[in-house]
Amino acid sequence: MEFFINISLLSLLLVTTLGIILSRDLLAVIMLSGIYGFLSASFFVLMDAVDVAFTEAAVGSGISPLLMLLTVALVGRNEKHESGKSIPALVLVTITGALLIIGTLSMPEFGSATAPAQTHVGPHYIEKSGSEIGIPNIVTSVLASYRGFDTFGEVAVVFTAGIGVLSLLMLKSSTVQKPVVTSAHKHKVLRIVSKILIPPILLFALYVQFHGDYGPGGGFQAGVIFAAAIILYTMFFGVDIAQQVVSFAVLRVLAAFGVLLYGSVGLVSMLNGGDFLDYSALAENPITGQHIGIIVIELGVGITVAAIMVMIFYCFASQVNDTGEAGQ
Repeated sequence: MEFFINISLLSLLLVTTLGIILSRDLLAVIMLSGIYGFLSASFFVLMDAVDVAFTEAAVGSGISPLLMLLTVALVGRNEKHESGKSIPALVLVTITGALLIIGTLSMPEFGSATAPAQTHVGPHYIEKSGSEIGIPNIVTSVLASYRGFDTFGEVAVVFTAGIGVLSLLMLKSSTVQKPVVTSAHKHKVLRIVSKILIPPILLFALYVQFHGDYGPGGGFQAGVIFAAAIILYTMFFGVDIAQQVVSFAVLRVLAAFGVLLYGSVGLVSMLNGGDFLDYSALAENPITGQHIGIIVIELGVGITVAAIMVMIFYCFASQVNDTGEAGQ
């Protein structure tokens, strides 16, 4: 099994690298990147990392290729060839890849009982999370409770990235008003199919959000899935109609609200006599407090991630629209 996975990953990496090097068509590169993300999600499923597979499938093969497609619409799909510069780049990539492969040779065998991950905090999480946190999904226990500080930092990074994109593009909510004119926007069949697909996608996002304690899922995965549904709606119906459902101003408030909601849980924990993000202080029963804290902070994560993803898409879509109008 391990041999099959290693060979498959190596073959996939080589095919993707050769495709990117040999192709001057940026659209083909984006398609290869999306395929790589989808197959990576499949490998995560084989490795029983379903929570990571959720995120990789939604981001790596979903939202990221869409954002890159919008970027290509701004800069053009064909790469400008500059003679003499491809060989040094190829040499640099080859050396970097060789160093990475050499680095993996000193890693412990897959599933080894003596691996560092199996000899430090890992056993404690596996043996004690049931009694200390009280939820079946150990991944959620680790991310939302044991590593609550780290996850809070990750949410802050997502929020900061969204602010950075808005600042770089120098957009205001009033600039995102007109629809992006595409063939999909006018295609009746795609619009009808999207109306059928979007409600189940939103329901699935809610399921992933509030079922993360008991199965694969959580705020990050649910936020990305929810954002994918809104982005799908935006692609087929236009930014102006999408903003009637979820406006840019509302998204900005939601993006900040999710981070504040997460941080507020820590403040409430301190007011109740516990440490920052110590959910046990939220209720008389520590296990009940853990449940309450995890549900609330995961909701904050989902709200921030979904709002930031949709805002970034709005920004890029409006830039494409403005460029198209300028060209006309």
